[in-house]
Amino acid sequence: MDDSKSAYRDTEVDAKEEWRRSDGDSVADQVGNAGDELRRQAGDLGDDADRGMDRAGDQAKKWERSADGDESLADKVGNAGDDLRNAVTDQ
Repeated sequence: MDDSKSAYRDTEVDAKEEWRRSDGDSVADQVGNAGDELRRQAGDLGDDADRGMDRAGDQAKKWERSADGDESLADKVGNAGDDLRNAVTDQ
């Protein structure tokens, strides 16, 4: 899902840059392009940070589930659910 958001941001910024270029390249256009690029990078960094926090939380849950010894069925289901969510969101 994050890749689709990143692709959307890329397309949006590229379209704005092309539109600004259509009537020449002014200082205002360059400032607008720079601002759009910063927003795109901030959005991508935010998505990466969010994904990293999710991974850290999942790892903490796995450790907590295994802290009492043998994994119960509920522990295995919880870990499998986390792994499945990660596999889907990484695509």
